[in-house]
Amino acid sequence: MAMEFGRSAIAFLLLLFIHATHSFYLPGVAPQDFEKGDELKVKVNKLTSIKTQLPYSYYSLPFCQPKKIVDSTENLGEVLRGDRIENAPYSFKMREAQMCNILCRVTLDAKTAKAFKEKIDDEYRVNMILDNLPLVVPIERVDQGSPAIVYQLGYHVGLKGQYEGSKEQKFFMHNHLAFTVRYHRDIETDAARIVGFEVKPYSVKHEYDGEWSEKTRLTTCDPHKKRLVVSSATPQEVEQKKEIIFTYDVDFQESEVKWASRWDAYLLMNDNQIHWFSIVNSLMIVLFLSGMVAMIMLRTLYRDISRYNELETQEEAQEETGWKLVHGDVFRLPTNSDLLCVYVGTGVQCLGMVLVTMIFAMLGFLSPSNRGGLMTAMLLLWVFMGLFAGYASSRLYKMFKGTEWKRIAFRTAFLFPAVVSAIFFVLNALIWGQKSSGAVPFGTMFALIFLWFGISVPLVFVGAYLGFKKPAVDDPVKTNKIPRQIPEQAWYMNPVFSILIGGILPFGAVFIELFFILTSIWLNQFYYIFGFLFLVFVILIVTCAEITVVLCYFQLCSEDYLWWWRSYLTSGSSALYLFLYATFYFFTKLQITKLVSAMLYFGYMLIASYAFFVLTGTIGFYACLWFTRLIYSSVKID
Repeated sequence: MAMEFGRSAIAFLLLLFIHATHSFYLPGVAPQDFEKGDELKVKVNKLTSIKTQLPYSYYSLPFCQPKKIVDSTENLGEVLRGDRIENAPYSFKMREAQMCNILCRVTLDAKTAKAFKEKIDDEYRVNMILDNLPLVVPIERVDQGSPAIVYQLGYHVGLKGQYEGSKEQKFFMHNHLAFTVRYHRDIETDAARIVGFEVKPYSVKHEYDGEWSEKTRLTTCDPHKKRLVVSSATPQEVEQKKEIIFTYDVDFQESEVKWASRWDAYLLMNDNQIHWFSIVNSLMIVLFLSGMVAMIMLRTLYRDISRYNELETQEEAQEETGWKLVHGDVFRLPTNSDLLCVYVGTGVQCLGMVLVTMIFAMLGFLSPSNRGGLMTAMLLLWVFMGLFAGYASSRLYKMFKGTEWKRIAFRTAFLFPAVVSAIFFVLNALIWGQKSSGAVPFGTMFALIFLWFGISVPLVFVGAYLGFKKPAVDDPVKTNKIPRQIPEQAWYMNPVFSILIGGILPFGAVFIELFFILTSIWLNQFYYIFGFLFLVFVILIVTCAEITVVLCYFQLCSEDYLWWWRSYLTSGSSALYLFLYATFYFFTKLQITKLVSAMLYFGYMLIASYAFFVLTGTIGFYACLWFTRLIYSSVKID
């Protein structure tokens, strides 16, 4: 009973914490007031598909165009996401409903019909923006017996189907859009703020009498005769030489939702709410295991240190077994020590970037209303964290009695970014080949190269200089000149086996949260629970540190002193499980069929796994370094 109450209390506190991170919200833009009759500027964004993961600009399809297409200025994050925001031909006036507005008439030729069919087949959606709010399609679903509305980002270009009595697959176009703009009105000033932007798309084969002219009235959609489009009973087929007439309605509805809360509907898009208690339970298991491990470690170590310090006679000293025997070799220089310094420095850079990004996100600075903000912040933080990367790598290098700090700084500044850039350039070339708007333009590419060479590299050198200037950290025990022979190890102490075992627990701490992150990235949904993500990240750090310390202790007890690289790889191996899980997710949750799209997915997941390896490996390494220095400085060495 007490345990049940304790668990409920913890869950309640957790929910309270997450609610706090939601309510403290700093929106990406200032609110805008509209008077009745004010013009509203609708903008179009990219076409997106969860089947291909390749975005395209809206006007890559022969939709109706304004007299002049004007590009909006996008930030770095938006460009990298493939956003292409342009003006739309739609004309809205605040709180003035419009019915059956004709946009334009398009006659399809073989090329345009093929383009529309391909996009409909790949389930592309059209994205639009009004007052910084994305367009959504409300979908009614029955959830636990009661109807609930969930929102789908963007509307589908069209749909596939068959005519009754026919088996032939046909393509139909969503050519009539029924927009609903929700607004919150100030009673005193009568000014209104936009709090919702919804659409219901229809496929309608419009008809008219006589010859087509600008003043033509449609017989299928005429507000004067009260004929409105309410269904897709006679759909518009996509075929060569077919005529498509694009129309739209705009309705304005007053809403009780205030401007500050207008994003709430978007952020509760997942109809299946996050399974709080299953996640809380998994976190409790991880914390319980960590507590047990820490307790065993402290008790065992306390007993060991007491016993070693009580050894007085030479005979007893000769009978010593365990970790004290390797005191003359435990701080011996590892193989490839330079590379270890580079990877530790890069890990510090990753850790700093993730930590600061999460704090900003928790405070609401990187909310979804600030499009591209998260990616821009991560890139800039990565660049500025170069200072800490250089500092950490040169400190470790000096501890290893190194003298050429410039060489280590150079490798720290180039190794990780060069690998990531190489993968990124290959993926970008593939996207270019598909003529997708997701391809990074030359201007942005130049900006990225400037961030790397112009800011990050100099900062790494500055950090390395500052780190190398400080006096070296002395080892708590002296290292023997002749290395000690390592006895034959038990099968379970085999380096490969213990490294692979070590990665399971850190991955177990994050894999449920990983599912939601992958869903938000690849299934085009918002991710916003940064308060919870921060908790998971803290648990990841604790788990990485503790599992590495435990396995390092067992390794030293079996008189194997080669712990430097093994400590890094033990927690870093969780990245292997992350990549395997991403592969499992690809085959079970995604509908990607194109080779290029699959290569994009695995390319980006490889970059993510590599960064995760560097991050978790560094946490494990520092935990183990602290642990070995602590235990060897606590015992009397003759």
